[in-house]
Amino acid sequence: MKAISKLISIGGEALATTVLPDATGGPWSSPLELEVLAMLRRRNGFFAFEGALHVLPAGGQPAVMTLEEWNSSHLWRHEYADLADGLFFFAEDAFGNQFCLREDRVCLFDAETGQAEVIGSSIKEWANQVLSNYEFLTGFPLFHEWQVVHGRVPAGSRLVPLVPFVLGGEYSLSNLRVAGAVSGMRARGNLARQIRDLPDGAQIEFKVVD
Repeated sequence: MKAISKLISIGGEALATTVLPDATGGPWSSPLELEVLAMLRRRNGFFAFEGALHVLPAGGQPAVMTLEEWNSSHLWRHEYADLADGLFFFAEDAFGNQFCLREDRVCLFDAETGQAEVIGSSIKEWANQVLSNYEFLTGFPLFHEWQVVHGRVPAGSRLVPLVPFVLGGEYSLSNLRVAGAVSGMRARGNLARQIRDLPDGAQIEFKVVD
């Protein structure tokens, strides 16, 4: 549990004050979901690495985006159609790429393609990966650079590329803008469906609307 303790220790204050239940049920049924719940009992959602990593809280507290709402079918995941099926999203990086659970694995879900890459088999392993490779897995360097130049990225927002990375967009400040986390995911969900369904060479439209 040292990796989880270290990650929590470098994070900010809890994002929600809801007292989480000890009992299982609802979204808390699989072993990995219970590991997420155990982490959130210690700190119910937090930002780390200057906000580049966002771990969502649970418990349905008003005015706070929670895991329950973030994983609802109507918010943004419907834009990914079946690409998001069977996934439970619990955290995100600077650009809105999602950390999620798929059966007995922790994955990194690419917001632009809808592809989920396995990065661990436990929340402890996920925390170890984040701590040892935080520049890549959280997007911290660009997030930090953006905030030095433009000021703090507001809660509920992420950095979204003007030209998607998957379409050749640069990892640079000039190719980034602040967008609402929900609208950013909706736009990338639409993009992911286009990439999957259209043949090579077809035109793709990408538009972010707050």
